[in-house]
Amino acid sequence: MERSDVIDTCTRTASHADQRERISDPRRLQMNQRMRRLLAASAAGACAITLAAGCSNGAGSAAPTATNDGTTPAPSAKSAEPGRFASANPGSVNTYWIQAPEGLVLVDTLRTPADARKAVAEVEKTGRPVAAILLTHSHPDHVGGAGAFKEAFPQAPVYASKETDKTMREDERGFYPLARTANADFPAKVTYADRTFEDGAPLQVGGLRFETATFAHGESDTATVFYRPDTGDLFSGDLATGKVTPALIEGTSCGWLQVLDALGKRFSGAGTMYPGHGAAGPARTLIDEQRQYLLRFRGLVRPAAAPDSPEGRTVSSGEQKSITAEMERDYPGHPPVADLPTIVEENIKAVARELSAEDPAKTPAVCADKPQEAADGLLAPVSAYVTAVNGRDLDALAGAFAADAELVDVGRRFNGRAEIRAWAEAEVIGGTLTVIRVAENRPGHQRLLVRFAPGGQGGFEANYAFTVDGSSITKAELTYAN
Repeated sequence: MERSDVIDTCTRTASHADQRERISDPRRLQMNQRMRRLLAASAAGACAITLAAGCSNGAGSAAPTATNDGTTPAPSAKSAEPGRFASANPGSVNTYWIQAPEGLVLVDTLRTPADARKAVAEVEKTGRPVAAILLTHSHPDHVGGAGAFKEAFPQAPVYASKETDKTMREDERGFYPLARTANADFPAKVTYADRTFEDGAPLQVGGLRFETATFAHGESDTATVFYRPDTGDLFSGDLATGKVTPALIEGTSCGWLQVLDALGKRFSGAGTMYPGHGAAGPARTLIDEQRQYLLRFRGLVRPAAAPDSPEGRTVSSGEQKSITAEMERDYPGHPPVADLPTIVEENIKAVARELSAEDPAKTPAVCADKPQEAADGLLAPVSAYVTAVNGRDLDALAGAFAADAELVDVGRRFNGRAEIRAWAEAEVIGGTLTVIRVAENRPGHQRLLVRFAPGGQGGFEANYAFTVDGSSITKAELTYAN
């Protein structure tokens, strides 16, 4: 909180805690306001000192020199950003190399041996050995170059989760023969992992510890993400990509939306996400962008696949052109993740089949084109918040918010789920919240007139405005009703 925010809050407004003080002892409230001004001034001075002391970043330190064996020592594992090689479009795909104490840890191996050899040349420029190679999932564009990497770095074991390894070896969807038909450079023989690990088990490779999680029936049949808790880096494969046109040909867009919801909650502390396609970015941003793309696509395909559409559940060529034009207008310059010229048309067909088979009454809230309302008329995350307050369930209350949500309580700002949780524990849990009426209701937004009773008795009226994205509250603003 900035000093000006504190002073403004103390002089002009009051929090829920202030309201309780006003009810019990006005003189105590005045004393507390004066104290907050003094604390705000002290905090501002302390922050200035801290910022001044933290200006040095060690830029003057000497560059690393070669060791006796000719290799280059590792930069700080925490400070070095992962290296990246992206193959050419169409169908550009990433491979990453992570600085580790014992060498480099590679993530994914590109589509073809030819692309992999180009990446190998970049990796070799680092002068460091490769300690391990990690596979996120079984799709051809992420495993086709594994043989070339293994040939270049034979000492480096290839790791995959047991479920990914099983999916690769069985290839029930026939993706590898299809890849060979589409691209003559795809290898005649796929290189499999030589080390597997239990789904969700932590992984220690190259002197680094990774947390892993496996997600099924989303963008692919199974996918593994690799998370570095020491840096907050999340290697997500294709679960959330950076400004590209995804492949939806497996017809599991609703499953993918559920995976995104679970991914954001499982790794709520993630900082930078390194996707399988496109540029890295803030994890929450990439997850939200992927979610919005999928919801938009489903929303366009749904009426075209409805029984009362011009050609019934079959999407006509005219409808396909209209959907394609709308997506190109909404998402310009998004190259396809696959070297498939008709990827959008194939996506439309697959999602149309998926939507035709869905039961709207059983569609999960995260898959709804518009945020769903609960039985009480509230948007589902808003209803979850109200229920959590009255049930004194702190975990559920915090879980109703997105990881990077913002809450403004009469001028005081709380950013992120951890701060919101601490605020709720101190000022909300133990009270009762009654919804008097829904004052405003539009897609993704509700404003409620409520009565909040601290300690469950008495209370005051307030306006609670919520912004919702999918299954989470992204912003809440609380103000007094008068």
